[in-house]
Amino acid sequence: MPVIDRPLVHPERKTSGFHPLKVWKHFRQLVADKEDTEQVFHIIEATKGRRSHKQAWDFIRSDKGQAMMKREWSIPSHLDDHALWADCGPNSVAQHYIRFMKREGLSAAGLVAESHKWQPPEARLQDQTEWYFERLRDTHDLFHVLTGYGRDALGEACLLGYSYEQNHNLGILFIAYAGANEIRKSTGTTAPLRAAVSEGRRIGRAAGRIAHEDIEALMREDYDAARKRLNLGDPVIYRQCLAQLEAEGYLEDDLMQPQAAAA
Repeated sequence: MPVIDRPLVHPERKTSGFHPLKVWKHFRQLVADKEDTEQVFHIIEATKGRRSHKQAWDFIRSDKGQAMMKREWSIPSHLDDHALWADCGPNSVAQHYIRFMKREGLSAAGLVAESHKWQPPEARLQDQTEWYFERLRDTHDLFHVLTGYGRDALGEACLLGYSYEQNHNLGILFIAYAGANEIRKSTGTTAPLRAAVSEGRRIGRAAGRIAHEDIEALMREDYDAARKRLNLGDPVIYRQCLAQLEAEGYLEDDLMQPQAAAA
């Protein structure tokens, strides 16, 4: 069924609820393996509230949201079709995105597959609200590219702080600050990690919502012009923290484990 013909909210959809024990269980699993992205989806689902749903419904009902649903433009398949963006200049969002994905060994389809480990497609509620939440998922790596936050543990935590202000899911905010605390415990660093997460929140609060953009048009836009138009600030504290952690002898990934231990 075309998305535009689905109900706004499926009668079985729960639009509020908070399950702290479930959140803690899945967070510990994420700490044990930060590449286990499936755990993030469990946490998000355990903490979805009315505010995130209201934002979804406001966008869906808007003229822009309606036009995007009617178009049925698949974000993951188009983002992974790198040949589609071959005519874009080297400083386009598209080429920045392609370089990032190749460097990190990622694909948009891979993130979709991780979400399906949590909930297979046949178990998903077929409503317009699901379309919106999938849009948030499918633009995650564009968040990395446009904000400048890396895939190191601190970069992911800061990006979640940013994402909370864009999407208002309390589980995301929990992971952001809890992740910063885990890095501090693991390294003993004095770098202002929580301040870096809070900086991400400030940037997210001031910025336009990437998930509400026409993604095809955004990909063809000049990278610097797009950042300026979206009012994206620079992650200054985050970069200062990375420099301090490096000076202290820590890597940027694996929760900033000491280089000697990682060798």
